[in-house]
Amino acid sequence: MIVIKITNASEVVASKVGKFLEALTPDDFDRNTVEDIVVKKLIENLSAEGLRGEVAAIRGLDLAASELVLQDSLHVRRHETF
Repeated sequence: MIVIKITNASEVVASKVGKFLEALTPDDFDRNTVEDIVVKKLIENLSAEGLRGEVAAIRGLDLAASELVLQDSLHVRRHETF
């Protein structure tokens, strides 16, 4: 299993749409947007290499140093099979 934690979603959105528009969007929206793009690109690239599997964007799971931290409200926000 591979876990990817995106820590600069707001900065990426700001670089694409500008600081003013980014300031108007909630951080969760920025994170969801960037995660959705990453999931889409992962599926495209892994499928092109002949790999099959599943990708999920999960709320309530955090990567802290060398530990996975589960919060009370664990929720699969998006799940894709490829």
